[in-house]
Amino acid sequence: MESNKPISSFIEKHYLHFNSATLVDAAKAYKEHIESGKKMMITLAGAMSTAELGISLAEMIRQDKVQIISCTGANLEEDLMNLVAHNHYKRVPHYRDLTPQQEWELLQSGLNRVTDTCIPEEEAFRRLQSHLFDVWKEAQDKGERYFPHEYMYKMLRSGVLEQYYQIDPKNSWMIAAAEKNLPIVVPGWEDSTMGNIFASYCITGELKPSIVKSGVEYMMFLADWYTNNAGTEGVGFFQIGGGIAGDFPICVVPMLHQDLERTGIPFWSYFCQISDSTTSYGSYSGAVPNEKITWGKLNIDTPKFIIESDATIVAPLIFAYVLGW
Repeated sequence: MESNKPISSFIEKHYLHFNSATLVDAAKAYKEHIESGKKMMITLAGAMSTAELGISLAEMIRQDKVQIISCTGANLEEDLMNLVAHNHYKRVPHYRDLTPQQEWELLQSGLNRVTDTCIPEEEAFRRLQSHLFDVWKEAQDKGERYFPHEYMYKMLRSGVLEQYYQIDPKNSWMIAAAEKNLPIVVPGWEDSTMGNIFASYCITGELKPSIVKSGVEYMMFLADWYTNNAGTEGVGFFQIGGGIAGDFPICVVPMLHQDLERTGIPFWSYFCQISDSTTSYGSYSGAVPNEKITWGKLNIDTPKFIIESDATIVAPLIFAYVLGW
């Protein structure tokens, strides 16, 4: 085993069949895609930030192994929650055995459970809330409008959160992204804790909904970004989970072709999905990659991989391989 690449060497030796073999194939193809000069999008569904994917994803960002991210509003904010409140999180290894009464007691203690991990409301949500309100209000007073992720970048760059840091900042993918001004697309941002909080300020009249740019504007941005960055061979698509984080951005290619009638726009040039969703009737998350050919998203010869497994196990291994660990 190569001492300087222990993880890569291990998976090449042991991961030879079934989902594990697909993991290796997908990782090798990802590495080849980047080394050939093409760009890659990573999409984050589920609770990957709470699962602390930032430990490996931040390094992927720093080493230019990903050029754009699409994520849910939850993943956008939960990386920052982990950054400022990590010591107050509570693990519940026996979560499968909890009664409704015990779940209620967690709520009464200000703990919101995500599988085996409880996010502390006061230290996580409320700690961010006042500082986010400040950047929202400043934009409103100046007559400015920004995307959801841009407000979070502003908050990070201001340094107001540094007093709260409870993890090594190098393990925050949002800090890495802010430092590179990485493009992020956050479809359905209002379906998140900070989105709900923003809506509450709009209901009370303290803020105006118009200061946060919309999902339609994210699609407009993405259309221009893809057109300018796809070259002749296309951008890669690495999808963690399913849902809107993946479905929204992958649709930009058929939109460019069919609705804008732009010629010379290449299909997505690599596709990999990590999901534990089983292939089923009408499911997007469980659809096999070939179905995307019929929607004008992937080409016949696009490298396609689907790894039916737990993304919290698989994604760090693939990232480690791409990083040469």
